[in-house]
Amino acid sequence: MRLRSVGTQLLFALALPAVLLTVWWVASAGSTSPFWPPLKDIAAAFPETWTWDKLRTDAVPSLARLGIGYALALVVGIAGGTAIGLSRTLRSFLEPTLEFLRAIPPPILIPIIALFAGYTGWTAKIATIALGCVWPILLNAVEGVRALDEVLVDTARSYRFRRPTYLLHVVLRGSSPQVATGARQALSIGVILMVISELFAADTGLGAAIVQFQRGFAIPQMWTGIILLGVLGFLLSLIFRVVEHRALAWYRGQRQSERGI
Repeated sequence: MRLRSVGTQLLFALALPAVLLTVWWVASAGSTSPFWPPLKDIAAAFPETWTWDKLRTDAVPSLARLGIGYALALVVGIAGGTAIGLSRTLRSFLEPTLEFLRAIPPPILIPIIALFAGYTGWTAKIATIALGCVWPILLNAVEGVRALDEVLVDTARSYRFRRPTYLLHVVLRGSSPQVATGARQALSIGVILMVISELFAADTGLGAAIVQFQRGFAIPQMWTGIILLGVLGFLLSLIFRVVEHRALAWYRGQRQSERGI
């Protein structure tokens, strides 16, 4: 039954992409537009464009910057959200400012960040990714801490848990499902900002490569870059789901026991 369930889920996951690729292949088969080449031409250009050297010089730096910026956002978001969620005074003091900063689209900050860090180099790009990813993580961490089970909190206090033990096993563990929701949202935002940050005077990265293909009228190659971004985004999402599935196994078991499953 387990294998059948996994097979069914895999079939549903692949059905829509297969249908969309088929429609794209058929719809573009007779295209003569230089901006909308046939999918078969794009597929033929893919292995020639994205060789190992090209992946090493463009895809690897992009993923590295994404990883560093995302990791910084996780650390700052979880630490800051935990502190704010535990302190009503701190929450009242910071909430208006946080809402104001959250409402500012991160791409708008790229020119400002570049004034201090420069367009070239990694600093501005990592800062852009981190600033965009931190808000969903931080705000979900705040809500996760505020929604802790009061019985669990009172029990921990009655047993006089030490502060590190209380933070690790009650606060962080109890808020982790909500934090995971924010981290999932932040990952998709990070991929978008990874590309946007590379559109400004960058010489390496997937975003820079796509712009260079567009400026050189290498349209099939440009489309291969867009497809590669989609594939990488899908793989990152899949990796996140695997990690989340393992990390929150206790939470799923708890929910199932509460529902009597």
